[in-house]
Amino acid sequence: MPRNKERITFTVEPGFANIRIDQCVTKHAEGEYSRVQIQKLIDAGKLTLNGKVCTAKRTTVAEGDEISFEPPSDSPMEHVEAEEIPLDILYEDDALLVINKPAGMVVHPAAGNYTGTVVNALLGRDRDLVSEFDEEDDPMRPGIVHRLDKDTSGCLVIAKNGVAMHKLSRMFADREVSKTYAAIVAPCPKVIAAEIRTQIGRHPVNRKKMAVVRSGGKDAYTRFTTLKRGKIGNVTAALLQVRIMTGRTHQIRVHMSYFGSPVIGDGTYGGNGRIPAPRQMLHAWKITFPHPFTKEELSFEAPFPADFQEYVDKIQE
Repeated sequence: MPRNKERITFTVEPGFANIRIDQCVTKHAEGEYSRVQIQKLIDAGKLTLNGKVCTAKRTTVAEGDEISFEPPSDSPMEHVEAEEIPLDILYEDDALLVINKPAGMVVHPAAGNYTGTVVNALLGRDRDLVSEFDEEDDPMRPGIVHRLDKDTSGCLVIAKNGVAMHKLSRMFADREVSKTYAAIVAPCPKVIAAEIRTQIGRHPVNRKKMAVVRSGGKDAYTRFTTLKRGKIGNVTAALLQVRIMTGRTHQIRVHMSYFGSPVIGDGTYGGNGRIPAPRQMLHAWKITFPHPFTKEELSFEAPFPADFQEYVDKIQE
């Protein structure tokens, strides 16, 4: 894309003709600018089509058209690079993909953390990914319909276009998605299975944490059953199958800490006691949901990663 110091100018090539002008410019920008930013330029009269100011985002461009615009001053994607990071793909079609996210990988870029994320990896697979989403979608989170904590491994569902993203996001909001986790906790819960229903909100002192609160929070519902129990060293520990009926921030970590059996390795919520671990032993094990278009029921299972399996094996029954 030819540039001068003040404006960016290019001629529409055959592969970019017969689409909306905001889509065309976004594709030519190769992810450097979001569609939202280009639309704002059009609204501000800072983009010209064949020498005339264009104020209609839905204008269709033709081969040979000349487009010129002032580059946005604030680019949310300017620090986000496409990276060739391999992904463990459990499923993929034209609408979505499901990956087995490794522990230690952040889902999307944020201030001070613009590399090594799932989004960087997605852009590495498709640099034009951002242009597939609507103007109201966050350009820093293309396709991200739910999140896993950095140190939680397992199933992550990703949309590949705006329509799929809206449909999948609605499924998560309407609780049409069944999510089952595996967690290693210590000490052992006093019961084999239980249901935990509370409200979860911001911690009253440490605002970076969540906590069980009496009022003012959001309803949170967790069920667990014990798959294996015993000891790791001299400390009782258990492998739990955990289902969450709601999707609150840090829900399992908060609820298991509240129940007296925090997740091993979770220093934030009391799990860094007598059993050291390199990360919180929490794994998004299984997920089931209807396909956003065909409505076929899809079910996926992410195998336990090696570090998680190591701690499962350490539990001596």
